[in-house]
Amino acid sequence: MIVVPVKDGENIERALKKFKRKFERTGVMKQLRARQQFDKPSVLKRLAREHAVYVQQLHRNDD
Repeated sequence: MIVVPVKDGENIERALKKFKRKFERTGVMKQLRARQQFDKPSVLKRLAREHAVYVQQLHRNDD
């Protein structure tokens, strides 16, 4: 369960923003979307490989 301590006088929008950030970091929505459909293991491996190539190219271009 996500707990966001709110200090006295703290803006509720700021606390809501903290909650949203924490919730996004947990990856719950990403996991729910992934479970809505079945992807074959071979497809997941291919996507992971393509993502790794993309990330390597990004890092190569940063240098």
